[in-house]
Amino acid sequence: MDTVLSGAAIAVYVTLLVFVALRARAAREFEDFSVAKRELPLALIFGSIAADYIGPGFSIGFVGRGFKSGFLFLAVGLAYAVQNIFVGLLVAPKLRQLKDCYTLGDAIGQKYDRKCQILAGVISVALCTSFSAVMISAGSVVLDDIFGLPRWLSVSVIAVVTASYTTFGGLRASVITDAFHFVLFALLLPVTLLYALLFHFQGGAASFSQQAFAATADGFSSTPTIQIIGFVAAFLLGETLIPPYANLALASKTTKVSRNGFILAGIFSTLWFAVMIAIGIVARTVVAGDTKQDYVLLSFVGSVMPHAGYSLLLVALVSIVLSSLDSLLNAGAVVFTQDIIRRFSKLPDALALKAGRYSTIIIAGVAAAAAVFVPSVIEGLLACYSIWAPAILPALIFGLWLKAPRPLAGILSMCTGTLVAVTFQFVLPTLVNVPAIIPALGSALLAYLFGHCLGKTNSGT
Repeated sequence: MDTVLSGAAIAVYVTLLVFVALRARAAREFEDFSVAKRELPLALIFGSIAADYIGPGFSIGFVGRGFKSGFLFLAVGLAYAVQNIFVGLLVAPKLRQLKDCYTLGDAIGQKYDRKCQILAGVISVALCTSFSAVMISAGSVVLDDIFGLPRWLSVSVIAVVTASYTTFGGLRASVITDAFHFVLFALLLPVTLLYALLFHFQGGAASFSQQAFAATADGFSSTPTIQIIGFVAAFLLGETLIPPYANLALASKTTKVSRNGFILAGIFSTLWFAVMIAIGIVARTVVAGDTKQDYVLLSFVGSVMPHAGYSLLLVALVSIVLSSLDSLLNAGAVVFTQDIIRRFSKLPDALALKAGRYSTIIIAGVAAAAAVFVPSVIEGLLACYSIWAPAILPALIFGLWLKAPRPLAGILSMCTGTLVAVTFQFVLPTLVNVPAIIPALGSALLAYLFGHCLGKTNSGT
């Protein structure tokens, strides 16, 4: 009976979600599909950014990390907050100032050349697909907890539902549903923590401090210093202006809106991380110690909340997974259309819109197939971070700030950063106990310097 009620609640919510997305109006032009005609106000920019990051990685994943390692990951998460604030102050406004720019690849193409834009597009699509696989995997965890479905079926449901409204509504539908999700989720989990502290947690502040100290001490003793440095680097750089965030920066009404949206999201993230880590610490007195990290939050809420509250949380978790996923699918589709297809064929607007929609479906399908191989939410995110930062950031940041960036520097940096990151992340992890982002980022910076010294300025810049 409980399963039926939970399933009915989720079915009603998903129906309402699709209705809201359709009411947001189907995109009729590629500019609407990709950057919502650059009309998004501050509230939607902030809500969408926050909805993307409070998703599975920073809710399910951070509660699990708080459960295992206490406040260690709060310190790591603060690097993410700093990144958002710096992006708002220094990068997002410069990106928004560029003319006729739909993607990061467009920005790189304007600053370097066509080859650099295509390469940036290929990397961005691959990373959007990988991030999407992590989000789909997280969503399947929730559906599995409710219905006990086979993994492949849970994955398929998440992918199909999200692709169904993202394909037609584009960025506007994604942003409006993100804001809808954000309000629900940002209220529900703090209320869950408060309820648990009032009615299920014994010992008050002294007991909480004892659990926090024990978990944090375990976290530091079991995590090598070099790995902690890698975590901080990954959260500081790994999600910096990934395609969904770049699209939001470009879709904002003004440079001021772009700047303030990222700054507010960075400030809010510090509060969110603190709440998630606190839930993980409180869960140590409720949930079995051998519970897998991705299941700690579900197990905890199922133990302390009335069934109605648990069902509502499951609805919220599904919604926030969809929120993160729809932004990634839309961004990947826009990048594939703008930075790859349109570099080889001058598509008219109607065909570009159609290509964006088909690309959304293809990326969702590939991500769903890859989702079954994701080990855990945090591990999947960290792998993506380790590749994105060295692959794109040096070329992007230098390109935005240097007066005459050189195409050779961009090409060498992106190729070197990607190859070294993939090698250290997937080929050498058992041989070299060094986080992939550290050698990859260093190699990308050296490659950029080498290319800048030897290369020539693009005659078109």
